[in-house]
Parts: sequence; structure tokens; C-alpha cells
Amino acid sequence: MSSEQDHLQDTDTEARFDFKKEESSAFKTEKGLTEETIRLISEDKDEPEWMLQRRLRALEQFNAMPMPTSWPEAPDLSEVDVEEIVPYIRPDVDVRAGVDDWTELPDDIKDTFDKLGIPEAEKNALSGVGAQYESEVVYQNMQEQWEEKGVIFCDMDEAVREHPEKLKEHFMTKAVPPSDNKFAALHGAVWSGGSFVYVPEDVTVEMPVQAYFRMNSEGMGQFEHTLIIAEDGAEVHYIEGCSAPKYSAFNLHAGGVEVFVGEDAHVQYSTVQNWSKNTYNLNTKRAIVESEGRMEWISGSMGSKATMLYPSSVLKGRGASDNHITIAFAGDGQDIDTGAKVYHNAPETKSTIESKSISKDGGRTNYRGLVHIADGAENSSTAVECDALMFDNESTSDTMPYMEINESSVDVAHEATVGKIGDEDVFYLQSRGLDDDDAKQMIVSGFIEPITEELPIEYAVELNRLVELEMEGSLG
Repeated sequence: MSSEQDHLQDTDTEARFDFKKEESSAFKTEKGLTEETIRLISEDKDEPEWMLQRRLRALEQFNAMPMPTSWPEAPDLSEVDVEEIVPYIRPDVDVRAGVDDWTELPDDIKDTFDKLGIPEAEKNALSGVGAQYESEVVYQNMQEQWEEKGVIFCDMDEAVREHPEKLKEHFMTKAVPPSDNKFAALHGAVWSGGSFVYVPEDVTVEMPVQAYFRMNSEGMGQFEHTLIIAEDGAEVHYIEGCSAPKYSAFNLHAGGVEVFVGEDAHVQYSTVQNWSKNTYNLNTKRAIVESEGRMEWISGSMGSKATMLYPSSVLKGRGASDNHITIAFAGDGQDIDTGAKVYHNAPETKSTIESKSISKDGGRTNYRGLVHIADGAENSSTAVECDALMFDNESTSDTMPYMEINESSVDVAHEATVGKIGDEDVFYLQSRGLDDDDAKQMIVSGFIEPITEELPIEYAVELNRLVELEMEGSLG
């Protein structure tokens, strides 16, 4: 590919994320968080009383909890003031009517997702697509072949209305209760949008389903909730994409993800996030895995001013397994604090964690992880590998693994490496005809290959282009 073609592709990729639309909404709350605000959100959604009561209980817990400032070397959250956040914006589209025809969306919203490539991805690589704009899902579609097999893929508001029994049992009761942390409580109070995925017993959804979350307005919070239930023997791959344009005021993303993996079921949850450099990304994600079930977390964190994200799995049944592959990229002014948590609560459970981070121009990355092996979880095993790559002497990378081993009959391994891009490696590639930038990009592409090879080709290419743009300082 010529340098001119490279430049055009980089420009095209940058334009896909770094654009903004005039704000247009049908309903918008005031800044801040009060009981009145919670009631207004619930009323605007026409929610049942049980959901309103859960929101109000979560608000009480949020108000009673301190900000998480006690962790060593944690990102600075002093700028995060919920009183300055608009928690709910309903775009100017009839979300209750349900839109499954792309042409029915308003032109400005349709143009936003056209630029992000969502319709094309749906045609080429996906079983279903959901698209969220501000606080609401504006488009949802599922291929008929999966609906006929009993697969449900809808937005969370529809799930509350149409599948209340499943929601009452699983929504923020077992995996991510509001008491988990302050931002989980915030999420429980003001959540809006997100996806509900239900896969019946022994059904394999052969192509991925995707949800894309876009924040367009300045100074808003996005609090989507994702709930995935894979019954015994079921299999599904869910892809989450996120982006926002850059503004001067900060934005807040505090989503919630709950995954229930049945016996001998398999769920892969892949995330490619490209939040702008004014966004605080404070998600809570957790899976509960039954006997012989398998959970996989694949995540790439490219953007945000600060990220605190630690996908978690509870290996509840004998033989359950968990695999984490994460990559984090931190540039100037970014603090990307990511990791994984695994709880081995049953015998013969297995987990692997592979964390890769890249920092440049004074950015900071940190792996913060927890592996807990309970008493009685005999013959369990875990392997943690953390690799960090730094571009310069101003950047930093830390590793903070924590292991609680309460059983003697286990296999535990941990390895961590930190290094700079070596001059000899760059020189070798230059001697083969590459310039300095291309040589470094090739080294980085090899470094992140374990995550890109786990994604469908369209998303692997996109992730590589985003990393290249980050290296050039073109995004943000």
C-alpha cells in the first residue's frame, strides 16, 4: 500500500470517530443526581414500579458510598463531579416504537452510525446489531434465523417490558449489585439503554452480535446496561464498540455488564473502545460461570482520559474456565488502569490472563488484577502474563497483581515484563526497507497480535488502525 493510500485510510479512520453533531433531543434531564431526576428518568421510560424501586435503592447506596480514592496509584477522579453531569438524554426518535429499518432513523443519527461503519458491519459480519445514541438504543435488528431458534437480542428497555421475569431474577441482583462499588450504584440509579441477549439451551449463534454506544453531547453521562444469559450448552460472541467526540468538558461512561454462562456454555465478550480524551471510563463487568462453562473477555482500550476497568469472572461450577486478553494504550495525559479479576470458587477451574499495554508521550498504563482461589477449589490453575511496551522515558507502566490462594492443591503462575522498543529491533527492520515509523508500527502490531487474532477480521483491522493513529497522536 502506498504512503498516499496509508494517509487516506488514516484520515478516513480518524474522521469516523472525531466528528460531532449538533445536539438534538426529545427529552433531557438537568445536571446532577436527585430522587426527582431518577423518577423523571423512570417516568419517561414508562417503567414498572419494581424497576423504579431498584433505581431508588441504588441511589441511596450511591449517596452512602465514598469515592474510590484509597487504591494505590489509582487514576485521579477529582474532576468527576456527578452534579455537573447530564445523566439522561433521549434522542429525537421514537425509541419505544422500535426501529429495525435503518432508513427510518433521523438523518443526523443515521449519518453518525454510517460514518462509524455500523450498517456495513451488519451486512458483512454480524448476526444482529444494536446502536445506542446518547442514553437510548435507536436501532436494533436480529437476523430471523436466530429469532426462530428462540434467541433474544433487544434493547434493555424492551427487555424490562417484554421479559420481566428474566430481568427481575438477573438484573443487578447476582453479578453486579449496586453495593459492589460507588459507580455500580450510580449505574443502578441512572442506567439507560444497553442490550439484552438470551440464548436458549444448546443453541450456537454462529456469527457475532454487536452493540455500538455513541456519546455525542458535551458533559453527559452514558450508563448503558448489558445483560447476557447463555443457557446450558449455548454459545454466543458479543462485540461492544464505544466512541465519543472530544469536548472541553468531561464526559462520564459508567456502564454495567452482567453475563451468565450456563453449564458447558461459551460466551465471548469483545470490546473495542475509543473514547475521546475527555471521557472518564468507569465500567463494572462481571460473569458468573457454571460447571464446564467458558467465559472469554477480549478488550482493547484506546481512548479516555482515565479508565478503571477490571472485567471479572466468578467460576462457580466444577471445571469452569475463564480467559482474559486485554490491551491498553495510553498517550499524553492518559491514565489507563485496567486488569482482570477471577474467583475460583469450585474445583478444577482454570483461568488465564494475558495483559498487554503500550504507553508513549508520558502516558501511564497499569495492570491491576486479582486472582482468588477458595478453600476447596482443588486442582484449579491460573496463569497471569503482563507485558508492557514503552516508547520513551517519560511514560510509565506498572503491574499490580494480587493473588489470594487458600487451597494448596493448585497450579499458579505469574510473569511480567516491561521494556522499551529496542533500537536494534528498529534498525533491523529499517535495514529491510522500512522507515522509523513503519518499523515501530510493525513491532506494535506484533505485540498486540494475541487480541487482534481473536476478533473478526473487520474489527482486527480497525483496532490496528486505531493503534497506529494513537501512535501518531492523530486521535483525541
